[in-house]
Amino acid sequence: MKGLLKLEELGMLILSFWAFHLTEQSWWWFFGLFLVPDIGMTGYLLNEKTGSWTYNIFHHKGIALLVFFTGVFLSSMHLQIAGIILFAHASFDRMLGYGLKYEKGFKFTHLGEIGPSKNKQVL
Repeated sequence: MKGLLKLEELGMLILSFWAFHLTEQSWWWFFGLFLVPDIGMTGYLLNEKTGSWTYNIFHHKGIALLVFFTGVFLSSMHLQIAGIILFAHASFDRMLGYGLKYEKGFKFTHLGEIGPSKNKQVL
């Protein structure tokens, strides 16, 4: 199952590459903005609850799709690119086993616990 889930996320990452290609923008934008969603981790500087909330906002694929389709509706290339980047980044993170965070700490995700653990259940 672990391998199948990673392949699914790889497929979504490839879909993101294709969607970005359709924008006809320079690939420098894609790679230059790719890590920007990790700004959501700055919430952990305040506390675990705020950190999990801000991280999840920037790594939720539903929000990424909402941003993208808002861009389509408003004919805003900037919003479309932002949605594609958010979606691609979330897919990449999940391919590596990083999921949406629970409030009890960064290492507790919807995909299982990350890092050293006896009961590791990550992708």
